[in-house]
Amino acid sequence: MDARLILAAVLLVPSLGLGFEHQAWDALLRKNVVVLEGGHASQFRYGNIDRKALQAYLSSLSRVEERQFKTWPRAEQMAFLINAYNAFTVEKILTRYPDIRSIWDFGKVFGNPFRDRFFILFQKPCSLDDIEHETLRKNYRDPRIHYAVNCASVGCPMLREEAYVAARLEQQLDEQARRFLSDRSRNRVRDGRLEVSKIFDWFKEDFEPREQYFARYARELGTGGRALPLAFLDYDWALNDSRSSSRR
Repeated sequence: MDARLILAAVLLVPSLGLGFEHQAWDALLRKNVVVLEGGHASQFRYGNIDRKALQAYLSSLSRVEERQFKTWPRAEQMAFLINAYNAFTVEKILTRYPDIRSIWDFGKVFGNPFRDRFFILFQKPCSLDDIEHETLRKNYRDPRIHYAVNCASVGCPMLREEAYVAARLEQQLDEQARRFLSDRSRNRVRDGRLEVSKIFDWFKEDFEPREQYFARYARELGTGGRALPLAFLDYDWALNDSRSSSRR
């Protein structure tokens, strides 16, 4: 092939909508996520993680230009944003680890970990809230996003033991939903009520009509298809750390 044609093909790669490779993040997750008994929750080995490998992956995320991102298919975009949220959250925790018990140790007003624009995405300062609320929830309108992004807390839907990828995103999101809704520590029927995670209160509009939404997951929730009064459980903001497995 003519050298000029080869060069042209290389220069065209960003415009062809080719996706982003998440193997580095996938490897870190497979090594450090501890899936708890029952497969409904997980912990993370913050003390074991290869920080240089994580930061190299984060740098690769930050180099992606928005114009390139916009050429990708919807599933590729969602996988990129979910992985970015989860990976930058881990990095945020590591800036204080092991002297941290909750992500809120950074502060709720000053230093708020979700509003702090502590990383670069699409060539501008970005926060976790920017990814979750201003981009994922606003542009993609999929309630399963809540089961995929992980806020480094016990009460949060589990950090998945692999990276999200476009080719299997539907399957991954569906499984995350079933896992979380089957977890009786965070969603259960008790005393004639359906006690569910505070997520369904904070983001009520994402699950409306909630009665119909919960009916779709009657088996996972154990409702037997009944419409039960709702109650919301306290959210556990303790760090999702697997300290017994972590190097101190």
